[in-house]
Amino acid sequence: MILQRIANRGFRLGSLFERAAARHPANVLILDHDLDAAPRLGRRATIAEVAETVADLASRLWAAKVRPGERVVIYKSDGFDIVLLACAVARCGAVPVLLSPKLDGDTVTTLVRRANRPHLVTDQAKLEQELPADIFEASERVLLTSGAFAGTVDLHALAGCEPFDGLTMPPDHPTLITHTSGTTGTPKLAVHTGRTLQARYRPQVSALAPIVRGRETIAVHVSFVHSRIFTALAISLFRGFPIVMMADSDPRHAADLFARLRPGILEAHPNSFMQWEELADDPRGPLRNVKLFSSTFDAIHPRTVHRLLRATHRRAPMFAQLYGQSEVGPVVARSFSPRRAPGADGRCVGMAIPGMTEVRVVSRNGMPPSPEHPGYIEVRSDGRIVTYLGEQDRYDQQVTDGWWRMGDVGYRTRWGCVHLLDREVDLIEDFGSTLAVEDQLFGKLDNLLEVVIVPGKGNVATPIVCTKDDVPLDPEAWRSAVAGLPKMAAPVQWRHEDLPQTATTKIKRLELARLLAERAA
Repeated sequence: MILQRIANRGFRLGSLFERAAARHPANVLILDHDLDAAPRLGRRATIAEVAETVADLASRLWAAKVRPGERVVIYKSDGFDIVLLACAVARCGAVPVLLSPKLDGDTVTTLVRRANRPHLVTDQAKLEQELPADIFEASERVLLTSGAFAGTVDLHALAGCEPFDGLTMPPDHPTLITHTSGTTGTPKLAVHTGRTLQARYRPQVSALAPIVRGRETIAVHVSFVHSRIFTALAISLFRGFPIVMMADSDPRHAADLFARLRPGILEAHPNSFMQWEELADDPRGPLRNVKLFSSTFDAIHPRTVHRLLRATHRRAPMFAQLYGQSEVGPVVARSFSPRRAPGADGRCVGMAIPGMTEVRVVSRNGMPPSPEHPGYIEVRSDGRIVTYLGEQDRYDQQVTDGWWRMGDVGYRTRWGCVHLLDREVDLIEDFGSTLAVEDQLFGKLDNLLEVVIVPGKGNVATPIVCTKDDVPLDPEAWRSAVAGLPKMAAPVQWRHEDLPQTATTKIKRLELARLLAERAA
C-alpha cells in the first residue's frame, strides 16, 4: 500500500474539472441526455465549459446557504448533472451524499435522516412521485434542479448570483458519501475522504497506463452515484480523452452511439456488457475500434468477454477486470485477450495489485480454503472508506487488524490468484458455486440474457432465467445444458426488466428469492 500513500494530497473533488481544463481546455464531453441542473450546457461541451458550469453551480449553492462541513444529499432524476452537482458541493467545502435515483422514497428518507438534517437537492418529479411529505422535516432545506414545488429553493432562480471562488478541504476531511448496493437490506452510507479516493484512483490509473498509450475516446456507462464515476473521470480528464457519458444502456441506443463516435475504451457495469453482446453482430461494427473494455464491479461471464473481444478490429485488444467493492475500491486485477476460450474459468478474478493492495482468504469451517471449502475473502487497501455514516459498529465488525471482509467467499491458488465463488449471504449448502454454474449455463445457451440461481422452496437451488426478446426457453436445450451440473429445480422464466436491481445493475438476489417465494405462494 506504500504506492497509495506517496505524495497523496487528496482527490480534490471540487476542483476536478478546473484542473483538467487547465491541462486540456478544448477536450470535449459528450452526453446522450440533457441536464436538468445545467440545460444550457447542451449535449456537447468543452471541459473548460464544464468547469465553468461547476463553478456556477457552486456559486448558486453558496447563495442557497450551503456551507463548509455541511452535508448535501443529491437525489434527483438520473443524469450526469448528479456528478456536476457533487463537484459543486465539494467546491463549497460541503460533503455531497449521492443517492441513486432507483431508491424508493422511504429508503431515501431513512438515509436523509441518517445524514442529520442535510440540504437536499432534488426535483419536482421526485417530490411528487417518490418522496414522502416528511422529507421536508428531515432536511435543512430542499433545493430544486427542475420544475417547481412549494417550500423549495429553485437553483435556476439563483442564476447571476455573486461568484464564489471555491474552497479546498484538507485531504483527511470527508469529501464524498456514497451508498452501498443494498442487496441485503437498507443501504449503508460509505464515507470517503480526499485521501482514500486518491488511494483508489492510483491503482486504476497505473493499470491503464501501459495498456492505452495514445489518445482514445472513452464511453462510460456507470452509475452517476458510484465512487467509480469520479476516478474514471479523473483518469480520462487528465489524459485529455474525449468522454462520452451515457445514461441509457439500451443496446440499440448504444449501437447507434458507438457506430457514430467509435470509442476506443468502454467502461461499464458487467450487466451492461452482457446487454451489449448483440453489438458484436451489428454490421456497422460499433465495437470495431475498441482497444480496451473495462469493468470494475463484479466478475464477468466468460461468454461476454469472448464475444466483445471478437468484435473489435484493434490490434491486441484487452478486457480489464478489477474486482473490488464500494467500501474499498479495486483490490484485485486481471486482464483477458481474444485468446481466452469462451468456457474459461470466470471465477478467477485476478491478483492483488503490487504495492497497493493485499488479499487473503480466511477459513470458514477450520478447513483450508479450497473450491470445496471456500473461505472469507479479506483485503487491505488505503482506498478503504473511513466509516459508515451513523453506523460505526457495523463498520468495525468488518475490520480485523486492518483486514476488510468483502462479504464474498472463495479461495486462492498456489500462485495467489483469487477465485470468487459466491456472496456469503447467497451460499446454498451442498450446491457449490452458484456463480460458476451460471457461467457454465451462459456458455451453453446463447439466447440467455440473464440467469440467477437462488434458493427456492425447500432451499433447493432454483434458476431464474431471462431470454433475449422473452423467447420461451427451449426445454430440450435446457436439459442438455444442465447435464452434469449440480441438481436444480425447474427453471423459472422472468422478464429482465422485472428483476430487482441495484444502482450498479447488480441483481438483488435476496429480494429475488423473496419475490420467487411470493409468486409460489
